[in-house]
Amino acid sequence: MASNMDREMILADFQACTGIENIDEAITLLEQNNWDLVAAINGVIPQENGILQSEYGGETLQGPAYGPTSHPTASSSTPSSSSAFRHVVPSRQIVERQPRMLDFRVEYRDRNVDVVLEDSCTVGEIKHILENELQIPVSKMLLKGWKTGDIDDSTVLKTLHLPKNNSLYVLTPDLPPPSSSNSGALQESLNQNFMLIITHREVQREYNLNFSGSSTIQEVKRNVYDLTSIPVRHQLWEGWPPSATDDSMTLAASGLTYPCHRLTVGRRSSPAQTREQSEEQCTDVHMVSDSDGDDFEDATEFGVDDGEMFGMASSALRKSPMMPENAENEGDALLQFTAEFSSRYGDCHPVYFIGSLEAAFQEAFYGKARDRKLLAIYLHHDESVLTNVFCSQMLCAESIVSYLSQNFITWAWDMTKEANRARFLTMCTRHFGSVVAQTIRTQKTDQFPLFLIIMGKRSSNEVLNVIQGNTTVDELMMRLMAAMEIFSAQQQEDIKDEDEREARENVKREQDEAYRISLEADRAKREAQEREQAEQFRLEQIRKEQEEEREAIRLSLEQALPPEPKKESTESVSKLRIRTPSGEFFERRFLASSKLQVVFDFVASKGYPWGEFKLLGTFPRRDVTQLDPNKSLLEVKLYPQETLFLEAKE
Repeated sequence: MASNMDREMILADFQACTGIENIDEAITLLEQNNWDLVAAINGVIPQENGILQSEYGGETLQGPAYGPTSHPTASSSTPSSSSAFRHVVPSRQIVERQPRMLDFRVEYRDRNVDVVLEDSCTVGEIKHILENELQIPVSKMLLKGWKTGDIDDSTVLKTLHLPKNNSLYVLTPDLPPPSSSNSGALQESLNQNFMLIITHREVQREYNLNFSGSSTIQEVKRNVYDLTSIPVRHQLWEGWPPSATDDSMTLAASGLTYPCHRLTVGRRSSPAQTREQSEEQCTDVHMVSDSDGDDFEDATEFGVDDGEMFGMASSALRKSPMMPENAENEGDALLQFTAEFSSRYGDCHPVYFIGSLEAAFQEAFYGKARDRKLLAIYLHHDESVLTNVFCSQMLCAESIVSYLSQNFITWAWDMTKEANRARFLTMCTRHFGSVVAQTIRTQKTDQFPLFLIIMGKRSSNEVLNVIQGNTTVDELMMRLMAAMEIFSAQQQEDIKDEDEREARENVKREQDEAYRISLEADRAKREAQEREQAEQFRLEQIRKEQEEEREAIRLSLEQALPPEPKKESTESVSKLRIRTPSGEFFERRFLASSKLQVVFDFVASKGYPWGEFKLLGTFPRRDVTQLDPNKSLLEVKLYPQETLFLEAKE
């Protein structure tokens, strides 16, 4: 696997050889070929006769051969450059070339058309396909977005050395924009973002600026002043639609081509000359800004420099501040920052975290290891000339927005006001240390905006990178990806440590749970034994009490019995013989005049209560306990003797 430095060299050589400027596309193609430079170039550039030799692998592969003038970038490289290729003499062997398919995504206003063609086709064939799809005559159609100039309908695609996937857009300057017949369509246009491709005529430099449909033409001109230093009153424009006659008009209502529109701006030498040119070329689509011009036309006569005057005017005409000064609540300040950022640069921007910096730390660093992210802190400064370009072209680029959304928590702060600047430096000192705070403190205004990449560690927060505003989309993406590589390595270690810690904690929890269950079982067993013992003791107590009660009753009955008559008694005596359920017998003499109740009491005194046992006679068999206990033994015919049986009641 190539190191980071080797990858940067490979990426630079790959872009130099293929002419692919989009860094995301270049990295994707290299990763598909495992960072094999030769294989990646051979996959992009059409295979023609020749041999391409790699110094990385020491092998010779079929591929395109470049002469000293065959590639502009290769010819300009110095002998000390770290190029991974050397030119060789073309081989005599001719390699038969297979047709190569190219994919084109073509944008026109609110439509996208996908076109797939062989690279042997011409640009005119693409236009004919678009003519059928878009119902636009070829003669009215301008196909833009090519990487190179001097392209006409007869140009063969393979001569352009295009990558497999390409993006183009169609302009129709001779056709009027579609009219919006209702307020709903106009409102939709106000919410759309327009890409203005503005060419600075004098320096031949292009600026790609994003503006919302609700922005005005005047706001565009003021932003262009920040970029080109051409005061609004000295700007000479080409490319505005005929309907764009008022600088207060919104872009949605001005008739601009959606989503992209090309404009050209230059400096007019003097007002008189500009008026002459305007009169001579009144039929062209030229619009010279008259905003702020009449009031300050003779400002130079009073010794006021244009740059100073319009610098102050630009500051005075700015929108509301990004963030209120001395904001007490950071969440409310971030809400205003997000709303103002959207109004200036459109809705395609990073999702800013709403809350304090400490809350952003908590969200990014202190969750589970798999859910952690890097923290990106965007430091805005309205007075920097780089701010508008950085925000519109880099921070709002779809690739940057998508990458930040997936891998970062993005927090923002406005450094324009001194009070807000001092407050952030205090937070910076507390969280990152005095070195980082001093680094930010020494940054000049023109070096803003800044982008800080923060990685959370176990004991501290580490600043991986401080990105200044004078960068490009590709460089910004590379530095974000480099920070992500460092973070990914640390995250894998944290995930491993966290998994091991959770495994140990799970084992401990399982052991604690098993021990708890064992204690619960022991306690339940002990409580059951105690309950059983208590129940046995209670039953034993009840039994003893019952026995004591019965014994007391028996003794009382025994003591209450009349004395047994003697054999020599002159009174009539009845002799009763009673058999117990166990087969034992006991006898006693009773006076014949004694009541039957006396017999019952005697039996009860022997332990056989009347309520539990019945007394049965033999001949005839009868239940004596059913007789009237107040009758005498003589009356119930238990005289002179009788044998009775005791039987337990059911």
